Amino acid sequence: MIRRIVSFSFLAAFPLLAQADAAADYAANCAACHGEDRLGGTGPALIPETLARLRGIEAIIAEGRPATQMAGFADQLTGDRIAALADYLQAPLAEAPLWSAQQMAGSRRMNPDYRPAPEPVFTGDPMNITLVVETGDHHVSVLDGDSFAVLDRFATPFAVHGGPKFTPDGRFVFIMSRDGWVQKYDIWSLQEVGRIRAGLNSRNIAISQDGRWLAVANYLPASLSVLSTDDLSVAQAVPVTARDGTESRVSAVYQAPSRKSFVLALKDAPEIWEVATDPATGAVRDGFVPATGLKEVPGAAPGLFARRRIQTEEPLDDFFFTPDYRNLIGTNRQGDKGVVVNLDLGREIAELPLPGMPHLGSGITWDRDGRKVMATPHLNEGVLSVIDMEDWRLVSQIRTDGPGFFLRSHDNSPYVWADVFFGPHRDEMHVIDKQTLEIVTTLAPFPGQTFAHAEFTRDGSHVLVSLWEDEGAVVVYDAQTLREVKRLPMKKPSGKYNVWNKITFEDGTSH
Repeated sequence: MIRRIVSFSFLAAFPLLAQADAAADYAANCAACHGEDRLGGTGPALIPETLARLRGIEAIIAEGRPATQMAGFADQLTGDRIAALADYLQAPLAEAPLWSAQQMAGSRRMNPDYRPAPEPVFTGDPMNITLVVETGDHHVSVLDGDSFAVLDRFATPFAVHGGPKFTPDGRFVFIMSRDGWVQKYDIWSLQEVGRIRAGLNSRNIAISQDGRWLAVANYLPASLSVLSTDDLSVAQAVPVTARDGTESRVSAVYQAPSRKSFVLALKDAPEIWEVATDPATGAVRDGFVPATGLKEVPGAAPGLFARRRIQTEEPLDDFFFTPDYRNLIGTNRQGDKGVVVNLDLGREIAELPLPGMPHLGSGITWDRDGRKVMATPHLNEGVLSVIDMEDWRLVSQIRTDGPGFFLRSHDNSPYVWADVFFGPHRDEMHVIDKQTLEIVTTLAPFPGQTFAHAEFTRDGSHVLVSLWEDEGAVVVYDAQTLREVKRLPMKKPSGKYNVWNKITFEDGTSH
């Protein structure tokens, strides 16, 4: 008690010195992940705008945060220094962080050496290309899905986050980093086309059904940025504000191809937004309003899109969509249930018992006994929940050796591949029969090391799995015999994305 009183008196008497020490501690321990300007890197932005709803900041600094790469610093910083660092993070920046359409446009850089090839410069199937995101040194490897040769390896913006998005013809891919950079790459030419910073702290991207528009979901500023896929120019930059005036971060944006729209998950308001990507479609649908009714950032192109609001009981995150995109399932902030929202009706129609923080964004579907089912892992418990998508009945809960993060399957495979991403069994990959829902085998070729994220080739004949370590590898398996056929050294390979599976919305691929 005496120590705390002395500490309080010291900080109160010498606030500038405490602030300077906290700034030094931030630079030494936090800047590598959260950015020197506190505006985000591999980790989120650490400013009042993003920390206002977070409780127990001192405890997080001291103990770390479960299910993330955030380590604790209790063995490096005293309680007083942790308290001062928490105060420093919650203090406003010297200047409010804004990122207008003009600033976006000013950041745009096109590759002067880019030359579009009239046909692929390689001999393999361009639809069977798989991109491997290597977070260890911020690169992407381009794999031939037949020979598994590395066709190219190119540098990406720092801290790529969320899955890359392909144009409908599979030729171009867009990659986004946590600090808002969007990169365009030509797979046929094996060249970067250009890049632009569409936000300061961004979550993911989505591409429109016609391939014309790319939407960027932003935490900072709380906004949706829409880019032209042709030249990365800014089509529209719209601050996101709920009906009651609450400013909201956008936790994710999704493509709804059959609806010709984007669907937005609002982090801080009980609303879902649907934004029409075809002005004619939006104009005739109930509930849509012209984009000019929104408060646009000066300099953005007016009137391109229209938006409708769907009210929910509480904010929902991490969406999963039925294959026809009529319904979505979201999870509440507590992570103890799933909520089914019918997008045609514009309201909630069911609740699902999904405790344990379901990771719906990794959900996949398949046909079982003549009915369509979906499955989702849980981040806080070793369970895969399987749900009947016709009556929303919980079919089964498959017990696993720990919480998982990713699921994958394929129409031509009888199996679901489910990792055990968190905990002491993170070196395991379960292979599950899609009909019996039983674990057929568990692969663990790298004891004590993270083995995660499966992806199938175009025809479903092979499965690629990541040794998720700095000196890691992509391991290729025969999808029928489950035998290893090849290893490709990689620098902490995380996600792997097959062109065909992504652009055709293959059932076994999360969207």
